[in-house]
Amino acid sequence: MIDRYASLLSAYVLANSEQMTREPEGIIKHPYLVPGSPDSPYYSDQLWDWDSWWISGFLGQVEAETGEPNRFARFEEGCILNFLDHTTDDGYMPIQLDPKGELRHGDFADDEEYVRNQNTHKPVIAQHAALLARRRGDAEWLRPHLPKLEAFLTSYLTRHHHAETGLAYWQTDFAIGVDNDPSVYYRPAKSTAAIYLNSLLYRELLAYGYLLEELDRLPESIRWRRRAQDLADSINRHCWDERDGTFYSADLALSEIDRDGWLHSGAPRTWSSLLLRIDSWSSFLPMWAGFASQEQAERMVLRLRNRQTFAANYGVRTLSRLEKMYDLRASNNPSNWLGPIWGISNYMVFRGLLRYGFEDDARELAEKTVLLFGRDLEINGCLHEFYHPDSGEPIMTRGFQNWNFLVLNMIAYLDNRAMVAEF
Repeated sequence: MIDRYASLLSAYVLANSEQMTREPEGIIKHPYLVPGSPDSPYYSDQLWDWDSWWISGFLGQVEAETGEPNRFARFEEGCILNFLDHTTDDGYMPIQLDPKGELRHGDFADDEEYVRNQNTHKPVIAQHAALLARRRGDAEWLRPHLPKLEAFLTSYLTRHHHAETGLAYWQTDFAIGVDNDPSVYYRPAKSTAAIYLNSLLYRELLAYGYLLEELDRLPESIRWRRRAQDLADSINRHCWDERDGTFYSADLALSEIDRDGWLHSGAPRTWSSLLLRIDSWSSFLPMWAGFASQEQAERMVLRLRNRQTFAANYGVRTLSRLEKMYDLRASNNPSNWLGPIWGISNYMVFRGLLRYGFEDDARELAEKTVLLFGRDLEINGCLHEFYHPDSGEPIMTRGFQNWNFLVLNMIAYLDNRAMVAEF
């Protein structure tokens, strides 16, 4: 059945990948990529931040399997250039671009105030550029845009930076990607140093260092790579839980230390954050990012294998089913990450397992993903956004494509063929 579904899915991805390309329109001046097909009721016209990065992740596999290098180059590079076109001098980059305007919410009459207190593009733009530069063997096209890219990264290290811990935090719970992650959703502004965000940022800083080296700017490259290591040290210090053997997000919502008042003067706090012990798939992202130690990874894999918490028939639950927030209902705005299976969470955990040498676990997860998507495609003629972990039934958003097409990369791995991977 694996072979049959792999063949069915490969043909489907290869036939439909072109549907995710778009020509310039409205405020979007370069060709770009979208998460859905033209007839999808969702995601058919918008350029999204981490979505476009992951679309490039499987388009490289499509190019490899069709023998057509650079087939999608102008669309992939266009995604990056479009976001850089709309980046302010102080580094604010939109999360999403629609031909009619960028995605915003709330009161932004004072634009400077809005920018200062809102989330920006997830830290994946340098990773997207590095993925393309490595695949194409050329980063020169990016050279004129380094000032904007550096301003974007600098804004994460300043505007999103928590000085006491060295961690990055979300400004709000708006458009964080993992929409209703309980460690962020409905929590106070600037209060969560999410393990998901900090794992992405670590790889982003490394990617920028790589790009600088490719452009013969080695001293700067070293400085940015050191910043990545500084962040990894902070994550290990504040987010690793030796008791549970996993990483968690950090709670930053602590009162200021009052050194002049009498109430706490006898023993002011000596800790700069608290662990948010919420068992989410994001806890495994340090393996994807590569800063977990081998010993830490071995402890985390034991948790991944536990059917009482994360392990399911079709992959990794996005929230442990022992959490009180566990919920599999259909929802949109926010999309539901409280337990359903998502293609991207399966893929990122799969990549982390490979990075640390857990080949059997990686193969099992890839096979589960092929079974999930192959069954859906055979029965319904399309894929969906998220699924029931045990039955494999689709829950929401018929016709969703996007990172689900990374199953093509997983199939290449299962077939012992060259697998194209992200930076």
